Amino acid sequence: MKISKFTLIACLTLVCLAANAQLQNHGLVNEPLDIAPDFYSFKNTYYFADSIVAFDAASAKGKIAYNRYEYKTRYAFNNMLGVLKPVSENEFPEGEYEAAPQQTFCIEFISDKTVRLRFYSGADFVADESSLMLVDGKVKAGKTWKYSTEERCHIYTSEYGKVVISEFPWRIAFYDAKGKLLTSTNHHLDNAETTYTPIMPFSYVRRASDYSRSFNAAFSLSPNEMIFGCGESYTSFNKRGQKVVLCADDGNGTQNETLYKPIPFFMSNRGYGMFMHTSSPITCDFGKYFNGINSLMVGDETLDLFVFLGEPKTILDEYTTLTGKAQMPPLWSFGFWMSRITYFSEEDGRRVAKELRDNEIPCDVIHFDTGWFETDWRCDYQFSESRFDDAGKMIKDLKKQGFETCLWQLPYFVPKNELFNEIIDKQLFVKNSKGNLPYEDAVLDFSNPATVEWYQDKIAGLLKLGVGAIKVDFGEAAPYNGIYASGKTGFYEHNLYPLRYNKAVADITQQVKGEQIMWARSTWAGSQRYPIHWGGDPANTNTAMAASLRGGLSIGLSGFSFWSHDIGGFVLKSPEELYRRWTPFGMLTSHTRSHGAPPKEPWEYSEKFLNDFRKAANMRYQLMPYIYAQAKKCSETGLPMLRALFVEYPDDAGAWLVDDQYLFGDDLLVAPLMENVSERNVYLPKGKWIDYQTGKKYEGGWHKIAAGDIPVVMLVRSGAAIPHIKLAQSTKDMKWDELELRVFSDSNKASGLIYLPGSTKVNELKLNKVNEQWQVANAPSKVKLLIK
Repeated sequence: MKISKFTLIACLTLVCLAANAQLQNHGLVNEPLDIAPDFYSFKNTYYFADSIVAFDAASAKGKIAYNRYEYKTRYAFNNMLGVLKPVSENEFPEGEYEAAPQQTFCIEFISDKTVRLRFYSGADFVADESSLMLVDGKVKAGKTWKYSTEERCHIYTSEYGKVVISEFPWRIAFYDAKGKLLTSTNHHLDNAETTYTPIMPFSYVRRASDYSRSFNAAFSLSPNEMIFGCGESYTSFNKRGQKVVLCADDGNGTQNETLYKPIPFFMSNRGYGMFMHTSSPITCDFGKYFNGINSLMVGDETLDLFVFLGEPKTILDEYTTLTGKAQMPPLWSFGFWMSRITYFSEEDGRRVAKELRDNEIPCDVIHFDTGWFETDWRCDYQFSESRFDDAGKMIKDLKKQGFETCLWQLPYFVPKNELFNEIIDKQLFVKNSKGNLPYEDAVLDFSNPATVEWYQDKIAGLLKLGVGAIKVDFGEAAPYNGIYASGKTGFYEHNLYPLRYNKAVADITQQVKGEQIMWARSTWAGSQRYPIHWGGDPANTNTAMAASLRGGLSIGLSGFSFWSHDIGGFVLKSPEELYRRWTPFGMLTSHTRSHGAPPKEPWEYSEKFLNDFRKAANMRYQLMPYIYAQAKKCSETGLPMLRALFVEYPDDAGAWLVDDQYLFGDDLLVAPLMENVSERNVYLPKGKWIDYQTGKKYEGGWHKIAAGDIPVVMLVRSGAAIPHIKLAQSTKDMKWDELELRVFSDSNKASGLIYLPGSTKVNELKLNKVNEQWQVANAPSKVKLLIK
């Protein structure tokens, strides 16, 4: 659809002016937008959810009466406190507006484990528009929960729990199947007699600046409750006691509170999760201001909240059924990606390929970062003619050697870019309220179908040349005050921008290559459908390595099956000792790339380092059947490859406390060396574990374990059969007709998974030991299994 510049401006100028008022608390350009101050302002009016005035049990729809409050001051013993007090209406003419409005709410039962709550602060004419965050754009109620009523309460029950709606004081409470209270909305009467602290209950704010409205979904927190998720968050793993601003930002590293990959989803160790279905900025106060209250301050004027009941695996499956599971990436993407910032020429690319093979470092991808254009960083989708004699031939030659090619690009265009004027002339950019540029750069407007078509044509040209994957860098800087072709401002489009950007590249890659693969930095809910994503720009330090792991664990608990990071850190030359320890951590994640300031190539360091790097890379390539099978399973279940211990062991209290080790798939436990040490304390969940490198056996609990020849602690769940393949320098050269099963078991039984390239299903192997010999009852016919 072609949109006139002048029509767009006329329709949206008023919307943009209102959005500017919402941004009054904003500081620097693209600083994450924290809406929490709006809920503590003496200027604004607050509407507390008070009681149900109408409810239809059959449709689970009703109306809530909201009472009007404002902040007033109270002075006592030289202390001034802002407290919330009831107030009367302030509108004129009197009686024309509701002092205590009655607003609609509804409950939908999506499955026997998933409940959808929707609350309105006024008329919403676009409430049912298609959502890019949901798999099919919309979701329909799919289950009927059993209804009952008692003492002015409406109760809905399924096999997995119940929802209790109290008429007054108005509450919605969630219980598990055993009757344990999981969480409940907070009513102002819950606070009035129990604390002197002024608490904002479940409510919405009406801003004095522009009359815009946003919800504060206030829920109870229990003693010892823990909160996990929210995307790729690098702060403390457990978010309880933290304030998390869910607003996409160029984090400039992996050790601060901003997020390249915010996801409006979290789970609790009490057995529930929540998805805030909106693209507006969100501020989550997980008991930071008041320990017993979880305040979800959602910028949207309609609150659309999905609640999931169950253990972590169940919650992830339900959430990713709703928002999408990751598609299975191609086999070659699981190989090693060699990169630096940057290879500048065809000579660089060919030389690196030769040195990788000469030094016997297995590798499948060579990545050209910001320097493949004529001018470094100036993205024009054209190989430099002065430094690439024949890029197409280079790509073909590299592919014959077993290398795919990856290229960097970004969606921002500086004025000196030769494409800048074309983007302006064709109206493909995000506009300000006058129709000009909000920034000096032209930012592609991916809400405009014409922009997507133009952009995908550029990307398609590279893919047709033979390029294997596109690096989808940046995407966190869509202007908050921009006007978009969607009809919305950046208040709603800023967070949606990474998802639109991811989708544009993934769709054209699938169309041209028949493969689902990219290398992206920014995300929003739903981006997990388009793998893969990597963890930004870590420093070359121990703390950055540890923070990268926390980020990987957190995004894995936010629906992302596949994730990677820059091995050795990004900012400076990697210290050899740190790079050595970081390498096996990087080799034992779903995808593996060395990237950052040069040199990153292992032969540019000492001979000992080169040998150690080779051993870690060889281990990964020999483990490829395990990695590939686990990846396929994750793509079907929504589980992460890099997995917090409690996902597999939710009943093990110790597993919830660990953030510096992880499960790599179902069976491998990895504990990286975060400091220059040769051993470390490792927590093992209940059961028996066997050291992958030494064969030593351990019971569950805390142990001090020495790293093996490869500098990492790596254990296998007893009873696991881990498939291996003969070492090859590229996945292209792997021989899948003969695999080796290495059995780690202290009993007479074992199991494992195999997924062969080109197969349609994962084969689950069952092994029994008979006369000291392992036998496989159900081996796939296309492969010969050697059991060790």
